[in-house]
Amino acid sequence: MKIKRALISVTEKKGIVEFARALENLGVEIISTGGTTKVLKENGVRIIPIEDFTGLPEMMDGRVKTLHPKIHGGILAVRENKAHMDQASGHGIRMIDLVVVNLYQFSKTVEDENVASEKAIENIDIGGPALVRSSAKNYKDVVIVTDPQDYAKVLEQIKRSGDVDMNTRQSLALKAFRMTSDYDGEIDRFFSKRFHGEDVVRMRFSGGRPLRYGENWHQKAKIYAQDGSFSLASAKQLHGKEMSYNNYLDAESALEASSDMMPTKSAGAVIVKHTNPCGYATGASLREALEHAWSGDPVSAFGGVIALNRTMDRETAEFLKDKFIEIIIAPAFDEKAMEILKEKKNLRLLETGELTPETKHHRFITGGLLVQDRDSGYANKSEFKTVTKIEFPENKKDTALFACLACKHTKSNAIVIAREYKPGLYHVIGMGAGQPNRVTSLKIALKKAKENLGAMKLAEHEIANCVLASDSFFPFPDSIEEACKHGIRFIVQPGGSVKDGEIIETCNLHGIAMVFTGRRMFRH
Repeated sequence: MKIKRALISVTEKKGIVEFARALENLGVEIISTGGTTKVLKENGVRIIPIEDFTGLPEMMDGRVKTLHPKIHGGILAVRENKAHMDQASGHGIRMIDLVVVNLYQFSKTVEDENVASEKAIENIDIGGPALVRSSAKNYKDVVIVTDPQDYAKVLEQIKRSGDVDMNTRQSLALKAFRMTSDYDGEIDRFFSKRFHGEDVVRMRFSGGRPLRYGENWHQKAKIYAQDGSFSLASAKQLHGKEMSYNNYLDAESALEASSDMMPTKSAGAVIVKHTNPCGYATGASLREALEHAWSGDPVSAFGGVIALNRTMDRETAEFLKDKFIEIIIAPAFDEKAMEILKEKKNLRLLETGELTPETKHHRFITGGLLVQDRDSGYANKSEFKTVTKIEFPENKKDTALFACLACKHTKSNAIVIAREYKPGLYHVIGMGAGQPNRVTSLKIALKKAKENLGAMKLAEHEIANCVLASDSFFPFPDSIEEACKHGIRFIVQPGGSVKDGEIIETCNLHGIAMVFTGRRMFRH
């Protein structure tokens, strides 16, 4: 079937003149409407105005122009159905083979939440969605183009064969149905809020790719990607075996932690195990960052997930030659690194490219959806408030900031102990997470810190130069007593407990400097 006649009616005019002119040069007759007619005529494209084609003028301020049997009959008629074609012939209905439509920009209109309802209503497209649905419904006979990105592909096929192949027709029809679904959803969202005071959340996920298994081997699982989002779900797997459900949970935690590192020129590396960072460090090079992240807990790093904030290079890859790792996530991988890493047959390599941070964080619960602002940013050094008699040293504040950031990505109750191992470079040496009380997390973090100092051949009293961070306030002085016993001298925490006075007095009693950040960092 040859493309002989096209209907063009677009709000987004980008590329339409060139597309229409190319169709005209291929002998395609073009019908067009309103503003599209004006633009095409001004640029010398020969068209048939919609009113000449239907025999009726556009009316009611353009609300009625394409809603006509001569338009929809020419789109919806099934060419292989003799009765359809006889009826069309009997009523003088000519076939339309290609429809190019995009819609009034309702979403742009309602970006201003105070826009008048009347203005919003006038920007609800009626004829456009009807054309799109009619064309998509009859995709076997009609090509529907709703996205200027598809002009070149469609044009190339028409030039080659005079027609558009069935796979392309199906893809374009699916895109069209999705567009009208999104369009109606946006109208629902706006007027639900305006008329009923209801917040409506509509999300679209696609793909439905099966995973190796779910949280446990007996559970089936799939991953869906949110359309239009550049995130972990859309990352490109370059190598390794299939991902599992738990792999994605760990990978998300690692990616969040690495992409949220303090704004610095330093390279950064994160190692995650069971959704908690067991290694977290910056470095003058990526390899140095990874080495110091690894030294934070070499035992837990075994079988972990690594996320990097720079392109994976050969030197960093060589560090991992004799180490077992499940996944490496990076913005990109250079060729030399790939040669080394591909020697590990099962190692999964995920390339993220440039990410688009989400502004909202969504979490599903049974029968419901929780939505909150994404926890972007971290404690501000300028807002640190020393609350103890001993002033918190200026040269410890950057270490405190780094400890806070690591704490932010550690499950509550979270305690992190960090040190500056070179000027301006930091790593975590002890972490306690996920305990039902804070003092137990603190004991775990202290024990791990002492073990790691020993492994690095540093004296235990080096812990006095570290900073201990807590993701929330200390409810009782017992945590301070425990920290003091192990030599901690610097603490950073949000503050806000009814017992803050007792906590501060306990610090004063033991010669500990403490700052309040005023920013809680819970991660459940």
